[in-house]
Amino acid sequence: MEPAEMDAVEARLSRGRFLECRPVWYSSNSVYLGRLDCGDASLLVIYKPRSGETPLWDFPEGTLYRREAAAYRLARLLAWPLVPPTVIREGPSGIGSVQLFIRHDPEKHFFVQREDPSLWPQLQRLCLFDAIANNADRKGGHCLLDASGHVWAIDNGLCFNEQYKLRSVIWDWAGEPIPGELLSELEAGVARLQGDSPDAEALRDLLSAREFGQTVRRAEQLVRAGVFPLPGPARHYPWPLV
Repeated sequence: MEPAEMDAVEARLSRGRFLECRPVWYSSNSVYLGRLDCGDASLLVIYKPRSGETPLWDFPEGTLYRREAAAYRLARLLAWPLVPPTVIREGPSGIGSVQLFIRHDPEKHFFVQREDPSLWPQLQRLCLFDAIANNADRKGGHCLLDASGHVWAIDNGLCFNEQYKLRSVIWDWAGEPIPGELLSELEAGVARLQGDSPDAEALRDLLSAREFGQTVRRAEQLVRAGVFPLPGPARHYPWPLV
């Protein structure tokens, strides 16, 4: 999805009227599958209201919906279209994140995708993205493959903690050199992250000053190291894995 397409989807997500909203019962937080009337079309969306967030001891209360939107803004800054368009807006249960629903086959999760070398560049970007975002919960089922072969990363609420929290299933390239073209993309993305563009400002507004600063630091460290991240000393896999 090109930036202009994402802009158009963002506008629809922000202005569309909720027609229906059904709970997704298997989630630990309140998550809804909704449908928006956008005038000329309707969109399926995932709506996560602040009011339905389960308090966590290691994340500030009532901030997970903002982290969902921050992950999208970070992906845009890096020019890696990994996260579906996501906005913050009012919904049937109050303020929350609203994200474009990605149609996918749930059986084609990360552990299937990793067997297809043509998907490796996307998965490598996602590996680096999660290290920068400090994702504490990258399960295999959070990697969605759409009909066009594009990998999308969802469920990004447990990101941007000030302390190291990286837990992921994507360790396939741990310690290996980042390919030159991908490293160049990362360097350009870090420059945008350090800048004062509207996207950078939007990300700053969604995080605390320290969270944003730590995000920049993690990105800079990856560029200096030039290798894919290694697992940390603590538990580095989420549970369940899918």
